[in-house]
Amino acid sequence: MGLDQSPPVPSRAGRNLPAAIGVGVGLGAVIIGSLFWQKSLFVLVVLAAVLVAVDEMIRALKTSGAAIPRIPVLVGTTAMLVAAYFGGPMALLVGLALTVLATIFWRMPSGSIGFVRDVTAGVFLLAYIPLLAGFAVLLVQPDADGPQRVVTFFLVVVASDVGGYVAGVLFGKHPMAPTISPKKSWEGFAGSALACIGAGIGSVVWLLDGNWWAGAIVGAVAVLTATVGDLGESMIKRDLGIKDMSNLLPGHGGVMDRLDSLLATAPAVWLLLHLLV
Repeated sequence: MGLDQSPPVPSRAGRNLPAAIGVGVGLGAVIIGSLFWQKSLFVLVVLAAVLVAVDEMIRALKTSGAAIPRIPVLVGTTAMLVAAYFGGPMALLVGLALTVLATIFWRMPSGSIGFVRDVTAGVFLLAYIPLLAGFAVLLVQPDADGPQRVVTFFLVVVASDVGGYVAGVLFGKHPMAPTISPKKSWEGFAGSALACIGAGIGSVVWLLDGNWWAGAIVGAVAVLTATVGDLGESMIKRDLGIKDMSNLLPGHGGVMDRLDSLLATAPAVWLLLHLLV
């Protein structure tokens, strides 16, 4: 008898679990290593991931007929994240405004047919990916505890994902949004909430010397934003008729498929930590 060469069977939640865990651990090691070795290196890691996600989204939106100018969007994405690191929130917004103008100007020579469609898709992409990612860069800015703020941000999002996955696989019976993401359940959302709030309390108290109630607020808000981010990207993929943004990350799909919850949560965590801790 020969060796069984059949492909790995996905888990109940639809993932190749060993591959997903391996990729997740590897990405986490790169992020944490860069974060505590050199903050500017962390920014480069974020920038690399965001540029790949932007390119994935450009390719995905092209299936709907939208032709987004790649050069101004990629250059502008780089400028926005670098501006956020060195100049703060206002520099991030100025970078967004200038990139929007560059996108409009770059598209003009191609004529008026589809102009509104292409520019609208480009502005949506810029607001959805590099603008939201800029808040993850803003989290690392403070000299005293910037890396700890970023770790708090990642821990609450990962806790939401893991808690929802475990509870959904073990107890999931009632679909949360069957027309958008059939595998999501209310039981999974409850698991996400418990894990996320717990991670928020632990992170804020132990890493940032903050109050437990501040951590609870961070976790409670993060589970909402992470869920909205996940469902929002699922809606985009359903509208475009695609399963994943790409197959770059085994067990996960594309880079954008991993950033969806992180992007939606970054502004909320940045604001709450800025106000409460």
